Amino acid sequence: MAEILYFGRLSDVTGTFCEQVSLPASVSDTSAVRSWLDQENALDGALLEASVRLAVNGEIVTDPYPVTDGDEIAFLPPVGGG
Repeated sequence: MAEILYFGRLSDVTGTFCEQVSLPASVSDTSAVRSWLDQENALDGALLEASVRLAVNGEIVTDPYPVTDGDEIAFLPPVGGG
């Protein structure tokens, strides 16, 4: 099972900080994870926003990046500062 983490406002949107999921066979990269989870949770595109970054196993990656069951996949909202 993959561990999915949601940080910042994304945990508010999803209603959870983390979840364990079995990735469907059709989900093999981060782009597919975004689409599948957004649709499964009826998030109206929140995970599809270009400003939302992903980290796989602690490494920030660029779409599409390969994923498998057993990976830790983190959704990171944009960070402001100044």
